[in-house]
Amino acid sequence: MILVTLGTNDKSFVRLLETIDRAIKEGIIQDEVIVQSGFTDYRSESMKIFKYLDRDQFAEYLSKADLVITHGGVGTIMTALKNNRKILAAARLQQFKEHVNDHQIELLEVFDQKGYLIYMEDLSEFQNYYQRIQTFTPKQFESNTKNMVNLIETWMDKQENKH
Repeated sequence: MILVTLGTNDKSFVRLLETIDRAIKEGIIQDEVIVQSGFTDYRSESMKIFKYLDRDQFAEYLSKADLVITHGGVGTIMTALKNNRKILAAARLQQFKEHVNDHQIELLEVFDQKGYLIYMEDLSEFQNYYQRIQTFTPKQFESNTKNMVNLIETWMDKQENKH
């Protein structure tokens, strides 16, 4: 089973759901797909879509998921990592009015470089990312302050180097 979660951002992320829906229709994805869509209105015959799942429902679906497909939200990513789930993640982009800026790109690049997830930089390449995740072994999440500080410092250093 695949759990797709778009977080609680008040902007739509239809682009990701259209990509997943197309992959199901093309036979790339054959697993059951459960979606927590939040503010994204989307109808599909191929996916079971919930606006919101309460904490217990979300935890139950997460525990059954072989894969989590998500936006670049830190909370979602950390929850999936703590539950030892494989993650495919796509950034909400300002150009599509999915977010107010493109900070998710940098965040996902760091998590990808550190081996925690696969960042789907170009959704037109979804099939390639989906094939890669099948044999991907994510780096084990270490729940400690030093590790988190290191991730944040890496991201901050990258920001400084841009300016």
